[in-house]
Amino acid sequence: MFPNFLPASVTKLTEPESIEFASQIQRADIATLLITQPISTSYVRQGNGGIPIVFLHGFDSSIFEFRRITPIISQHTEVWAIDLLGFGFTERLPNCPFSPMSIRTHLEAFWQTKIQQPIILVGISMGGAAAIEFTLNHPAAVHKLVLIDSAGFTQPPAMGKFLIQPLGNLATKFLSSPKVRQSVSEKAYFDRSFATAEAQLCAALHLEMPNWSEALITFTRSGGYGYLLDRLLEISQETLILWGKHDRILGIDAAQKFQQTLPNARLDWIDNCGHVPHLEKAQSTAESILDFADA
Repeated sequence: MFPNFLPASVTKLTEPESIEFASQIQRADIATLLITQPISTSYVRQGNGGIPIVFLHGFDSSIFEFRRITPIISQHTEVWAIDLLGFGFTERLPNCPFSPMSIRTHLEAFWQTKIQQPIILVGISMGGAAAIEFTLNHPAAVHKLVLIDSAGFTQPPAMGKFLIQPLGNLATKFLSSPKVRQSVSEKAYFDRSFATAEAQLCAALHLEMPNWSEALITFTRSGGYGYLLDRLLEISQETLILWGKHDRILGIDAAQKFQQTLPNARLDWIDNCGHVPHLEKAQSTAESILDFADA
């Protein structure tokens, strides 16, 4: 039922939407300029027709974030969810670099290999910063941009650059703690009833992938996406900013700053929602994206 590259814990999933999504995850070998070997890259593709809508997940996460929203959108158009380099179920080869620039290079190679046409690019949290970076460097590939509770307007913590061993392993051990992850999950939602055991399982499956800790440490030490601020004015694409009114992860100030800075942006608030509208308010978030895509 499930692809053999997924961790064994995938068999513990119980909700139909999680099981169906997991069964649809594929991998493709993507050749890049980063490394001589192709990188086995995990993704889900659903639906047909229209301008493809492509979803990018957040930090230390995976395409499982999109198990609720892509089935809604795929009823209307083609939709993709991609595991970024160093994250999710995409292969983490030991000699591969993990940084914002390598993520962009890998994403470009995936786009050139599998999609090959302009897209509507949707980035959530750190995935929003990755979407901004990709749009700045490959503007012809992005028809429109959607930022959902996006990173990219604030500087990442400077301490990340100092995660030398053994501090790196201690940090990732802390992040992998079920109690810590449950606490983060509860903080991400406005309605904490969404922070179920199933939600925690979906959010933690990728931790079982080979080299998870090493890749996360390397990416964090690279410094993140703080350098984007000076280039936001270069984005000419129509941009939809979707933001949970009760985001306790990134707060709400950045939403208005994005709207004021990006030349062609509009801001829509998601009521009674925290940091993850695509999970907590999947239907209304999908409708907003589809309306924006058709405008």
